Amino acid sequence: MRLASRSLNRSLIPTGLCLIFLVVLVFPFRLEASTLRRHEREINGTLSNRKIDDGTIFPIQESEAQVVPQASTKANERNETRRKLKCHCDICKDTNNVCETTGYCFTSKSIDKVKGEVFQYRCLPEHTFILDRAIHCDDKIGFYCCDSYDFCNRDISKNITSIPIAEVPRPVSSWGFIVLLVSASIACLCIMGLLATFFQRRLKNQGSRQILPEDSLCGPNVPILPGKSIRDLIEMTTSGSGSAGLPLLQQRSIARQIQLIDVIGKGRFGEVWRGKWRGEMVAVKIFSSREESSWFREAEIYQTKMLRHENILGFIAADNKDNGTWTQLWLVTDYHEHGSLYDYLNMRIVDVKTMMGMALSIATGLAHMHMEILGTHGKMNVDDYMGKPGIAHRDLKSKNILVKSNLTCAIGDLGLAVRHNVKNDSVDIPSTDRVGTKRYMAPEVLDDTIDITQLDAFKRADVYAFGLILWELARRCDIGGKYDDYQLPFYDVVQPDPTIEEMRKVVCVDRQRPVIPNRWDSSDTLRSVSKVMKECWYSNPSSRLTALRIKKTLDNIRNDTINIINA
Repeated sequence: MRLASRSLNRSLIPTGLCLIFLVVLVFPFRLEASTLRRHEREINGTLSNRKIDDGTIFPIQESEAQVVPQASTKANERNETRRKLKCHCDICKDTNNVCETTGYCFTSKSIDKVKGEVFQYRCLPEHTFILDRAIHCDDKIGFYCCDSYDFCNRDISKNITSIPIAEVPRPVSSWGFIVLLVSASIACLCIMGLLATFFQRRLKNQGSRQILPEDSLCGPNVPILPGKSIRDLIEMTTSGSGSAGLPLLQQRSIARQIQLIDVIGKGRFGEVWRGKWRGEMVAVKIFSSREESSWFREAEIYQTKMLRHENILGFIAADNKDNGTWTQLWLVTDYHEHGSLYDYLNMRIVDVKTMMGMALSIATGLAHMHMEILGTHGKMNVDDYMGKPGIAHRDLKSKNILVKSNLTCAIGDLGLAVRHNVKNDSVDIPSTDRVGTKRYMAPEVLDDTIDITQLDAFKRADVYAFGLILWELARRCDIGGKYDDYQLPFYDVVQPDPTIEEMRKVVCVDRQRPVIPNRWDSSDTLRSVSKVMKECWYSNPSSRLTALRIKKTLDNIRNDTINIINA
């Protein structure tokens, strides 16, 4: 209850500030407008010509009309006995510029910028008096009254005090006042909205520590743990434990000491940044808050026991960072300056030795993922199972493979990976709307005949995708100065962003596969590699090679190639 009352009081602060702002802003203008209108009525007013019973015309203000019923009894009695006074009247054309009154004659003088001196001559009726005094008679504001003799107001025009009309301040126009009031209201609403948002954020983040990109427990170059590098930390903390990552506290410590440098990639999940920690370059994959499930899933897969491998992208840390406005979800991994295999093949060609090294490293990493490693307790006690479960990637493609500095490769982006659940012998499928890349989907995935209850079915789909990656590599292999331009698989039969229906027709109905160039027959290496590709592309999943068989076959091909080169 106390928290709710405090929140209510905070929410009322913007409203109170807004009301004070309106009063301070609007009241002076209303006061000035009222004063100026009253001053103008006293000087010129909004005059209307009005006839009395005897036909005399005299000027009277609307406000003065309200005073008539309040005229004193003495004035009414004197009006009956007092003689009528003739005055000069400049607007009484019908009576030869003469008016009669029982009150006063008056003359006013003012200065106009265009007309110069302006005189007005009128009769002032006695029933406009208040306490026996004419409200107009004040020579300080340019009005002079007399009743000594007829036409007395005509003879005194040269001696009265005058006020220049141009110097009389004009009241604020009604339209100007409305515009000013509307502008003030809009400004107040904006201020109130900003304040309300600010207090809402403060309440939401109350009690939690804000972590900015540069926020850290200590500087980025100050050691927080013994060891000279991230690899030293990982080897020290994971040796013998079977873990694939650092302890959670150390992950958070490292993540909060990273300095982001620049963006090196973007995707549907968010952005990939190049960062720096203690002089080492790292890659920081920043997920948007909408992709929290993908972030959590990928971090979970990377930290699978015994998954760490030189041909699988090295996981460093996962952390969520709140900058006070939104929450960023960080996934920190090893940084590889060559980027993805897709980027590398677009810009460079490879020789036979490099091609085989890349192909073998991808197959080795995939074989390690697919392999189920028995732990210390074996399968006898599933509750204490300490081994590595089998994992299928489900989105294997050249863009998700990183090229290392030694020109070998590492498999990354495990957000869609599935694991074998040893306890209940099932497949741990992530709860996400994401699907794999359509161009690399196996026939059984495209026609929806895959058995999702068996991990081997997903492994065979990975093998199909690996065969397409092998085709991309072989096209860029330079044999005797001949090589092909880089292209994606099925570039010649589908559009750049094909639909599942298009891919189903090409792969399942027409049974098409990427074209094998004739020039590959002139190379023993490419001819052997093309044979491996075809064995990965079979429509029947059970006829495809396993990742371990592919690894051994490519290793033999590479050794033969090296022997030929060295011969």
